[in-house]
Amino acid sequence: MRQCKVFVHDTEAGILTETDAGDYVFAYEEGYQGEPVCLAMPVRNEPYRSAYLFPYFYNMLSEGSNRQIQSMLLHIDETDDFGIMLAMALRAFCSDVQVLC
Repeated sequence: MRQCKVFVHDTEAGILTETDAGDYVFAYEEGYQGEPVCLAMPVRNEPYRSAYLFPYFYNMLSEGSNRQIQSMLLHIDETDDFGIMLAMALRAFCSDVQVLC
C-alpha cells in the first residue's frame, strides 16, 4: 500500500491510496470544507474508489517519450502511474492541487 497527502490551496484535503490489490482510494479529511480536488470528486464523507488512478491525478503524468525518460531516470516501471506521480510530485507539478508524500 502506498499513500500520499493531497493539498488544495495549501490546505490538506485528503489522502490518496494505492491498495495492495492495485485499486485506488481517495478520502477527504474529516471536516474538510474547502474546494474539491476536482469537479468530478466533490467533497463528501465517503471515500472514492477506482480500479484505475483517478483521471484528475492521471492527467498530471507525462506521456510518450517524456514518461519513458522519467521512468528510466527514476528507475520506476513505466506502467507504475502512482510511483511516477509520487516521484514527480515535488519536482514538477504547478497546480492548486499538490500531491505530497
